[in-house]
Amino acid sequence: MLITLEGLDGSGKTTVWEALHDSHPDAVFTREPTNSWYGDAVNRAIRDDDADPLASLFLFTADHADHLSRVIRPALADDELVISDRYSDSRYAYQAVELQQSEINRPLEYVRGIHAAFTRPPDATIYFDIDPETAAARSGATNKFEQAEYLSSVRANYERLIDAEQHRFVRVDATKSPEEVIDRVEDAVDRLVDAHEN
Repeated sequence: MLITLEGLDGSGKTTVWEALHDSHPDAVFTREPTNSWYGDAVNRAIRDDDADPLASLFLFTADHADHLSRVIRPALADDELVISDRYSDSRYAYQAVELQQSEINRPLEYVRGIHAAFTRPPDATIYFDIDPETAAARSGATNKFEQAEYLSSVRANYERLIDAEQHRFVRVDATKSPEEVIDRVEDAVDRLVDAHEN
């Protein structure tokens, strides 16, 4: 089973992902961008405010494709529980904002269409819901991806994704204390795994 953790920068999902290592020690934990050379290229693009949006999208997409073949599909073939900190929904939500200034019409649909041919959709996604202002303050607003105005557009894309596949998403109030959020997510993961096995 593939469970993904999604949300704005500063939503606390990485902290929870780390906490899940203790409560689900047998799971395969992974993340995007990955720690491969593809992921290194993605991180360089993230740090470059002048990076071309379309070129960046394809770097992210290459990293995702490598992640699928190297980690995700083999683990699922071995009947493992896979928990990923960010996955394809991050691409849809963030890169579609990036492409708004490009020649691409309907950028969210465009990015999803590219992935549709090869990706493996999550079985469930836990969405860390937080307002853009709080997310920006928590993340430090060190680059354009962490600015409140930018995050507001990203959040709107996440909401569109949730509306389209409500059955897949579990919404968690990420403004609560870290302990409350961790408890809520651990419970959600347990329920999702039980439902998947039964």
